[in-house]
Amino acid sequence: MSNMYYDPKDLRKFGDITEWNEELGTKFFDYYGKVFEEGALTAREKALIALAVSHTEQCPYCIDAYTKETLQRGVTKAEMMEAIHVGAAIKSGATLVHGVMMMNKVNKLDG
Repeated sequence: MSNMYYDPKDLRKFGDITEWNEELGTKFFDYYGKVFEEGALTAREKALIALAVSHTEQCPYCIDAYTKETLQRGVTKAEMMEAIHVGAAIKSGATLVHGVMMMNKVNKLDG
């Protein structure tokens, strides 16, 4: 038994989330499946977006799944890493821009 909280084998159990609420679980999977269908974006593009978001959300299950998915869709290692950097830039920029809220609050309290 591993002492890690995250167990990669649990990714295979993702579908089990419907067991305790079949209606909502089914609705989620219907939505999830629809989102990843070909549309204005290709399945390859969607997988690459999902890989970047997986990293910003720091979801190890998603990182595993979308690393495999992007490789299967022909995404290169360089494209994968660049996508992760895009996600990281947005995440850090969003953190820093919220500093304006802190600055506003300090100015209000000092005022």
